[in-house]
Amino acid sequence: MRKLTLYSITIFTLLTLTSCEAIETIFKAGMWWGIILVVAVVVILFLIFSRGKNS
Repeated sequence: MRKLTLYSITIFTLLTLTSCEAIETIFKAGMWWGIILVVAVVVILFLIFSRGKNS
């Protein structure tokens, strides 16, 4: 049943989205994940270096 649902969603997505829209959606999601990850790494590095100065 789970495979049938996955296949149904995949087929529905392929029929409703053109290839350009699908690629655009993937890149938008990738861009936001990239931004979030870069900000997280910068914050972690900032915390590490700021604790090093206090010690």
